[in-house]
Amino acid sequence: MSPSDDVTPRAALPAAQYAASRHAAWLGAAAIITDEVGRVLLVHPTYREDGSWLLPGGVVEPGEHPHVTCRREVIEELGLSDLPLSAVLAVHSFSRNHPDLQPGTPCPGEVRFVFDGGTLTLDQVAAIRLPREELSEYAFLESREAVQRLRPVDGQIMLAAYRARLGNTGTAHLADGRHILGVPALDRHDVHVRHWPLWDSPLHRGPVPEGLPVQQAWAWCFAPDGRVVLVTEPGPRGALPMLPGGIVARTDATPEDTLHREAAKEARLTLADPVRLGWVLDETGEIHGGVRPNARLRLAARVTSVAAAAVDPATGHPFARLLTTPAQAAALLGWGPPGACQAQLAAETARERWGLPTARSAAIEEIPAEGMRLS
Repeated sequence: MSPSDDVTPRAALPAAQYAASRHAAWLGAAAIITDEVGRVLLVHPTYREDGSWLLPGGVVEPGEHPHVTCRREVIEELGLSDLPLSAVLAVHSFSRNHPDLQPGTPCPGEVRFVFDGGTLTLDQVAAIRLPREELSEYAFLESREAVQRLRPVDGQIMLAAYRARLGNTGTAHLADGRHILGVPALDRHDVHVRHWPLWDSPLHRGPVPEGLPVQQAWAWCFAPDGRVVLVTEPGPRGALPMLPGGIVARTDATPEDTLHREAAKEARLTLADPVRLGWVLDETGEIHGGVRPNARLRLAARVTSVAAAAVDPATGHPFARLLTTPAQAAALLGWGPPGACQAQLAAETARERWGLPTARSAAIEEIPAEGMRLS
């Protein structure tokens, strides 16, 4: 007789005994809510001794569904009653008594749902009202800073959920902070939204004024299917995305030469037919060490080939290349509404000038390290 022969199958147990044999877990619900440049909203609870912050949300009460919990908590914590929950970005399972759960509180385990709470307008931000006995403050934070204010596992959940939204990769499934299925490209390369000081500067459509030096040339580089290439710049606090291109060198005869040189060096792209979209005024040149007022040129170009990835000499790791829709690229660049308009302009230029299609909504895809053939 085997050791299991005298075990009563669950289906044969009395109902009460069967119910008692089932796994029990707490439920929680939270929301990813951002401002117009993609910074994540966190709240600071008064009751956490370690001073850590949280995503808006809370515990599921008996008989309550997680999406109802999320809406209720957003109303109670922020005073906002009209936020739609458009998707489940992440489902996370905590092990029993996980160290990042409330210290000293026995827990049978927890399943947490993270919903997409969308982007707040300036009027909605101004309307936020906190329950001061529960929350002392709120802040919109870059994801790299938000991670530092959250407990480690909460930071992992936040990043996975936010990246699922940015990358259009569907619901992230995690256990104790780790993906249990395939790891999407944004998570694999620890990509964060890049926030530039000049994000809200207007794009001037005319020629660069004479006497104003062009300090930078970046381009929306289009694949044949209408997607664009982003390069991720590795760093100690995660990778930051950028359009191919770079700083204009003294040896570059034109900004277009800069674009070809930098796109080949970092992104390993061969480009054709670059066209100028416009320029952004950098009044101080502070980002480049106070060089003086200068123009940052924005272009569009066709990608004709993609070679094997180059290695970043500073880190020894290859630059990752991502294929995204123009809208996804604008969100990752943290350029807010002006970036969305620039992405639309680039896509319209690609359609009118080269007959390229409008990119279909799809998951962000990494270009293989060995390169790829473009059809």
